[in-house]
Amino acid sequence: MGIGIHNFPEGMATFYSSLSDIKLGIAIAVAIAIHNIPEGVAVSAPIYKATGNRGKAFLWSFLSGVAEPIGAILTAFILLPFMSPVVLGYILSGIAGLMVFISIDELIPVSKSYGYIHLPILSFIVGMVIMILSLALLK
Repeated sequence: MGIGIHNFPEGMATFYSSLSDIKLGIAIAVAIAIHNIPEGVAVSAPIYKATGNRGKAFLWSFLSGVAEPIGAILTAFILLPFMSPVVLGYILSGIAGLMVFISIDELIPVSKSYGYIHLPILSFIVGMVIMILSLALLK
């Protein structure tokens, strides 16, 4: 998967959840913004380490981050004319599925390759519980 492509679902989730409920949209935007900090480091640090070039590291980190609003804008133009509560439900559930798939398909195998057998799954479950609790607290 190319750098930044995984951010398209995040932009779509923020945009469409804001259409449904602005409080939910803000909560999702804040959660995504918080997770974008370590994500930016995860993108730029290996590039800087490999090349020694801060500009190149910044560029790829920037491109990774800019994919999110581009994803929101593209999906707005494509899907906004068809928007209804049912379509919104399908979109948000599909986006959630994509994000879970990316986590399971990419992150867990890499973590297991470093010798951690059960820690990736446990971390995944803890992360899901934290998300459930944060959503419950924001309501």
